[in-house]
Amino acid sequence: MVGSAGTSSRDLGSDGLGTGGLGSGGLGSGGLIPAGIRPSGISTLPLQAAGSPHTGIACASMVHAFDWSRTALGPITTWDPAVRAAVELMLASPVPMMLVHGDAFLVLYNDAYAEVLGDLHPAALGRPAAQAFGDAWDQPGMRDVISRVHRTGRAVLEPESQVAIAPGRTEPAFYTRGHSVVRDSRGAVAGVLTVAAETTQVIHRLQSLGDLTARLAGALTIDDVTRVVLSYAMESFDLDHCVLAVDDGGTYRFVRRIRGEMLDEADERLPPVWRRVSDDTAPLVEAAESGRASFVADGEPLAAVATDRHERRVRALAVLPLRTPSLRGAFTVGFTRAHAWLPAERALLTAAAALVAQAAERARRFEAQHGTAQLLQRSMLPEHLPELDTFRIAARYDVGVDGNAAGGDFYDAFRLLDGRLAMVLGDVAGHDVRAAAVMGQVRAALRALALTDPSPPSVLAGLDRLVGSLGAESRNEEIFVTVVYGVLDPADGTITLASAGHPPPVLRRAGQGGEPATAELVKVPPGAPLGLGGRWQTGSLLLEPGDTILMFSDGVVERRGRPLNDGLDDLVAAAAHSASGDPRNMCSLATSAVEGTTDDDVAVLAVEHALAMSRAATMLVAAEPTGPSRVRQWMTTRLREWSVPEAVIGAAILCTSELTTNALLHAGTPAQVHIDLNAERLLVSVADTGTRGSVIRARTDTMASRGRGLGLIEELSDSWGTDPTVRGSTVWFEMLLGGNGRA
Repeated sequence: MVGSAGTSSRDLGSDGLGTGGLGSGGLGSGGLIPAGIRPSGISTLPLQAAGSPHTGIACASMVHAFDWSRTALGPITTWDPAVRAAVELMLASPVPMMLVHGDAFLVLYNDAYAEVLGDLHPAALGRPAAQAFGDAWDQPGMRDVISRVHRTGRAVLEPESQVAIAPGRTEPAFYTRGHSVVRDSRGAVAGVLTVAAETTQVIHRLQSLGDLTARLAGALTIDDVTRVVLSYAMESFDLDHCVLAVDDGGTYRFVRRIRGEMLDEADERLPPVWRRVSDDTAPLVEAAESGRASFVADGEPLAAVATDRHERRVRALAVLPLRTPSLRGAFTVGFTRAHAWLPAERALLTAAAALVAQAAERARRFEAQHGTAQLLQRSMLPEHLPELDTFRIAARYDVGVDGNAAGGDFYDAFRLLDGRLAMVLGDVAGHDVRAAAVMGQVRAALRALALTDPSPPSVLAGLDRLVGSLGAESRNEEIFVTVVYGVLDPADGTITLASAGHPPPVLRRAGQGGEPATAELVKVPPGAPLGLGGRWQTGSLLLEPGDTILMFSDGVVERRGRPLNDGLDDLVAAAAHSASGDPRNMCSLATSAVEGTTDDDVAVLAVEHALAMSRAATMLVAAEPTGPSRVRQWMTTRLREWSVPEAVIGAAILCTSELTTNALLHAGTPAQVHIDLNAERLLVSVADTGTRGSVIRARTDTMASRGRGLGLIEELSDSWGTDPTVRGSTVWFEMLLGGNGRA
């Protein structure tokens, strides 16, 4: 019989409980015995001298040293042999075990169970359970179950129960507990022995699998799925290496996460960095093609295909196939140490892989539908806006709902035959192909009408007849279209406007003589929406140098549960406090001026009357490693030629280099860098033709690795944003020159 781990039966004292016995003087508890219960004459040695190696808590020495004569058990030397044997077994076990004795349920336990008790140890030892555990004794699975087992003599198994005995424990613990009676030498019930097997990790992993399911339900694209899966795997399994791979036109591409390194490959703010699988013999390719999982507990599973030191260090690897009718892929997790893949863990990984495969297939279908809807939507919008000497124009369109349907918002700006500029922003109610089709017809008709007779009342009257005709033709009287349309004369900056049921534009007036900028809603005579046979009147305003006019759809200002006027007020306030009236900045500002999210599409169009003509230059950057350095050299030369302050040049080049790197790395396509300089500010944009969406603004202190570029831009620029386009996206930043700028 083993009295304490590492102590043989030859070391047992006369009481049979190890650690020297009462007759040999015994061992103390190293100061862990509660005051008032240490018997006189017992020496005290350091805890480790007599402790159990697997915990070091040394409950055996404490049981031995306790003055049991004050309890119903009596002195150890008088204990019933069967009870003493049960105690010996309990103290020697590395599994959490507790024995409660007699009608008072006196508490005895081993080292492992002391960890379950937490701060209740060592005071709980030798006390009645009601006193030892306090309120915890009355929780389910304690008094009720133990009393029933003691009374009936029937064992009870409690699978996966939560144990909340230990005070101060931050997270709940889960155990499978077995309760059985301990009988004395006469066969009478002497107590109840509880054996607890902790299943906290298993429970947490099952809970994390539920979290994975919920998060995958909201993942729309393959990029979204990848970020969710890699984050789940690293957090739930404490991995050193994790890879997700999917088929891509006959080859495989993958994204990986490595503990402590390159975490930005699946950065939350940027599309993941996808790489091509270069070796068809890679384990993930074999799993994807065969549909069979593989588990290596210890070895060099990636040695033959390793591309860097991280993969060569992997010793344990699990490879799970991702298989659906339309998708092939694999999910691998690994450790840089040996790891036994137990059956429960294998089953959990297999279940996770099945969820990931289904989510990836849904994402692939969504991307196909999304791409078609977006191409339809954006192909109906102008790909390029007019360029005027002293007027700058920018526009933005953001998809609402789930991004998987075409919408009816639209904008346009084009030159008229007499040199004036026509500008329009409209909204066709609905979020489907029909709304997009009506939008396309209205936009095309508006151009044709404006090129014939550009006066706002004439154009709106023609559109009114068109919408009425479309409604009658489809036998649907619910076609609802609103439009604000204006004509700008570049010669003097006058704008003539008319509105067909559309929200009025915002006019930002630049401050004069050091005065702050102001903003207001343009007073446009209200008119009925198109298709109702209304009449429209015009209003006019003067767009002076430095001023900007912003047209927008109702998705910019409408929020559920908030009055429309509140949204309009927020937009006006944001325009007034904008760092500049640059149209690109105003468009970006408008989409985030009102708190909360919208289910509607968002379209904005801004025109600024510049104080002076701009100087501009553009560079096309090939998707190769030398691209960012070439951009730095070109940009430095050009900005110095334009006599830009050195402080601005340094900050601008740093931001541009980071943006170019992100564009080439994440989009994987050539990038176009455009710089535009005037007396007020420097505007830099980097455009790609990849599939990246909007870049999420984030706090600088959350940036890491390559993602730090976004933080640098946020810190060094006066404004920045991202504009999705027909064939990619554009990220830009603006730096003010002079006293008001950060430079």
